[in-house]
Amino acid sequence: MMRAFLSLVKRDVALATQVGGGGGMAVFFFLVAVSLLPLGIGPNLNLLAKIAPGLLWVALLLSSLLTLDRLFQADFEDGTLDALSMGALPLELMVSAKIMAHWLTTGLPLVVAAPFLGLLLNLGSAHFLPLVGAMLLGTPALSLLGAIGAALTVSVRRGGLLASLLVIPFYLPVLIFGVAAAGSDVAMPGVSQQAMLLLGAVTLVSLVLGPVAAAAALRANLRS
Repeated sequence: MMRAFLSLVKRDVALATQVGGGGGMAVFFFLVAVSLLPLGIGPNLNLLAKIAPGLLWVALLLSSLLTLDRLFQADFEDGTLDALSMGALPLELMVSAKIMAHWLTTGLPLVVAAPFLGLLLNLGSAHFLPLVGAMLLGTPALSLLGAIGAALTVSVRRGGLLASLLVIPFYLPVLIFGVAAAGSDVAMPGVSQQAMLLLGAVTLVSLVLGPVAAAAALRANLRS
């Protein structure tokens, strides 16, 4: 069963990293969004440094939304999802494998790019470590929660926008706690620590509920 799980992860990672697979689309959007923000805000470096953690988190959240429809949509349309649902892996584990592949090809590259893009926003060096730590802790929740929206809209043609609208309210705790954990480390270390703990709690809850809820939504769509 573990071999089947890892094989599915490798398959989805390979598909996402192919030309046109969408693996680099989120990072490219992240780069463009963060590059344009200083032009819109102006040359006030102190203001940019103050709001940089929030801007990076918002750009990361929007970037992760771009690839939600690629979680299940292509496999649903060509019948692969039906075959996978009847395979050796329980549907919850199959969903978990797809979520892991999505995070490896979308969430992790965004986390790696964030400190470098933070330089464009005059982000202080003291915030780099808490920013990366908060994003490493919070981005899995984005993939887990996003899988629920993607599963609910898998039978809707081009349902990526609808999936984004469904999951954005559930992304708000990740955004709020992530910004607090990344932006308050120097001035208010207690607030940063509490925010990091709450962010971890959101990720743990998402880890329990995400695959189960997404699998239930897929079952309903596959039967209809």
